[in-house]
Amino acid sequence: MRALKLVDANRLELREVPVPDPGPGQVRVRIAGAGICHSDVTIMAAGMEGSPFHGITIGHEGAGYLDALGPGVSGLVEGGPVVIDLMWACGHCRQCVQGRSNACQTTGTRWMFPTTPGLGPDGTMAEYMIVGERHVVPLDGGTLPALDPAGAAPLADAGVTPMHAINTVRDRLDAGAVVVVVGLGGLGHMAVQILRAVGAARIIAVDANPAKVAQAEHLGADLALNADDQTAARILEETDGFGADVVFDFVGVDESVALATAVVAPEGHLRLAGLGGGSFTYALNGVNAVPWGVTVQTSYGGTRTDLDEVVALARRGLIHVETTTYPLDDYARAFADLEAGSLPGRAVLLP
Repeated sequence: MRALKLVDANRLELREVPVPDPGPGQVRVRIAGAGICHSDVTIMAAGMEGSPFHGITIGHEGAGYLDALGPGVSGLVEGGPVVIDLMWACGHCRQCVQGRSNACQTTGTRWMFPTTPGLGPDGTMAEYMIVGERHVVPLDGGTLPALDPAGAAPLADAGVTPMHAINTVRDRLDAGAVVVVVGLGGLGHMAVQILRAVGAARIIAVDANPAKVAQAEHLGADLALNADDQTAARILEETDGFGADVVFDFVGVDESVALATAVVAPEGHLRLAGLGGGSFTYALNGVNAVPWGVTVQTSYGGTRTDLDEVVALARRGLIHVETTTYPLDDYARAFADLEAGSLPGRAVLLP
């Protein structure tokens, strides 16, 4: 089979490797689609020899069809469409039992995220992949329409990550609330749809790309703004000078963080999900970048519950991923388009 391997820092190669066989408690998934995320670009930069990422098959967003079931697997049917869970958590530690599998203590540490495909184990950018049976979620069953795995692949991260961040503030999404979404790429365009589906808050969407701003209006934003030096003033004007109840930053660079901190309201919530390396200063002397009472939270991915909810929303037709597809052997163009910022949603490789 073909697999996209990280063979050196910032160097990928499409290689022929043996088709893997599932062991006890495992399944083999025939990949139908593999999403490309900005964090894949970050992993590529650390792919030099000696790195834990060197030699792996990359990709952490994937969906496909159950191709083979290993010994002891039950409750799954060969041929069924599935999406692959982002978090390969243990399921039995205190954090997992409490529903916080993205902080699994068994497969992660205080500073290292839980086991994730394509960031240690071989990932999704291949024709076949081995997955533990508890880490696949069916895309069919019941009375709702089944999802096409190729289009559903990005739900594993582009859907789950904003879903998790949104679930931490669900009680603040009532009528009268204002929510700001900064960054309308793979994560942000899903966040706008999820917010519209699960809450009653007014949604203000912001991006530097006019095409993405226009798209946000069609996806459910009440107001979509082009990012410039007047954006913060415009948002404060829209909130009577008080600020937004919740601000999601899906970019994470200094400029987006500055905007997020400039428009969050007292006792508001700031959720930083972008990995752009930005920062802000927080001091305890009363002179801060954010008003009093603001909670600030970063997060890594999401939980199985978040994934189940995202799949349910997608099967009900309430959310969808805007995708641009590429053949697997055209991976270089797909990555170039991602880094150019020209994609309206997610790039998906088709093995």
